[in-house]
Amino acid sequence: MDHAVIIHLELSDDKFGTENDRERISMLEDNIAEAFSNSGFGELDGDEFGEGECVIYTYGSDADALYSLVEPLLVADDGEHKGYAIKRYGEPDDPNAREIRMTW
Repeated sequence: MDHAVIIHLELSDDKFGTENDRERISMLEDNIAEAFSNSGFGELDGDEFGEGECVIYTYGSDADALYSLVEPLLVADDGEHKGYAIKRYGEPDDPNAREIRMTW
């Protein structure tokens, strides 16, 4: 799995977010994992909270296909999770891997 979609979500405070933030993001991650499971494509690798944002890591062999599965879930959240995603086309240690910033 050499491609990734790395999702950056703003939290309600500049630290680790509120309990509501964490619950909503947990539900979002459940929905992402289900979408990947149903499609047979992609992997949710976890998250990191801190400094006012949550970063969710997803991996697969096609960043565009990953994003096409994830974007509707981000949009359907009624703007509760403002942020952006990075589509990375290549391994994390590849300095020449192309990256595209996406917003919803």
